[in-house]
Amino acid sequence: MVDLRADLVLEGGGVKGIALVGAIAVLEERGYSVNRVAGTSAGAIVGALVAAGYSGGELSDIMCKVDYTRFRDGNFIDRLGLFGEAMSLLFEDGVYKGEYLKRWLGEQLTAKEKHTFGDVKLLDPGSALPPDRQYKLVVMTSDLSNGLLRQLPWDYDAFGIDPATATVVDAVRASMSIPFFYAPVKVKDSRGEECWFVDGGMLSNFPITVFDRTDGKPPRWPTFGIKLSARPSANQGVARRIHGALSLTEAMISTMTSFYDRMHIDDPSVQDRTIFIDTMNVRATDFAIDEETQQRLYENGRSAAERFLDGAPGQPGWDWDAYLAKYGAEDGPIATS
Repeated sequence: MVDLRADLVLEGGGVKGIALVGAIAVLEERGYSVNRVAGTSAGAIVGALVAAGYSGGELSDIMCKVDYTRFRDGNFIDRLGLFGEAMSLLFEDGVYKGEYLKRWLGEQLTAKEKHTFGDVKLLDPGSALPPDRQYKLVVMTSDLSNGLLRQLPWDYDAFGIDPATATVVDAVRASMSIPFFYAPVKVKDSRGEECWFVDGGMLSNFPITVFDRTDGKPPRWPTFGIKLSARPSANQGVARRIHGALSLTEAMISTMTSFYDRMHIDDPSVQDRTIFIDTMNVRATDFAIDEETQQRLYENGRSAAERFLDGAPGQPGWDWDAYLAKYGAEDGPIATS
């Protein structure tokens, strides 16, 4: 087996993240090892497991055993139906707490003896990265208080937090705080001001350029994006029927989380290094997803990765040398350090 390296950028998408696992499994089977991984929301969850050392097979077993309905962890007020959910939004800033996610992910990371970002330091003597960026995992979250996309652990210094001691679980919990569904995470900055963190997808659900070099030097390996949409044509937006406050809110969130990333997807150099997965009509918050749909998402992830690597009618297979020749470093940043 050829020993290959790549960085991964994983799009967020709630329960659709199962498809990410299928694609990662194929990359591993083809000899790729993950150097660094960045993700938003569900991409951050899967990315944390990859950075912790889980194999594609282990990831598949884990995701198949998850009871996704338990991620809807409200309290007794939420059991009162729409009235209870409204009360949770009013007093708790979100319908669900997200505590089950923290416990579940914490258990998975503990099994690999990974807890903090210091436990997932990047061990790469040839890296040109500054010390504060030498981590295997980067988690995206939106800082609503400052209107910024935060890249954790890189941006922890703004909050007086030592990146090496910051827990991976807390960063992931912030990244998956889907507005109105999960309560935001609140962190005080170095001035003592409270900052509200929500789903990183509010500003960038697919941060494909996060690992791109900007020093003009040639990259040593590629960065692959794994996107939860069928093809680049998905970047044209999705028509939505709006018939009330809830559907209006969902449409607003969807528009905000996709507009910025669509500008990147229009770039041919991004399209050519991205695995596009058909996630059917599954919504990010379909927590009651059945086993058959889970399996279809996983298989769609596998088949998408196979098409990307091997090619398909009208789509050449992946060729790193050809990519470098087409999008050389002199034309802009294209890959990792």
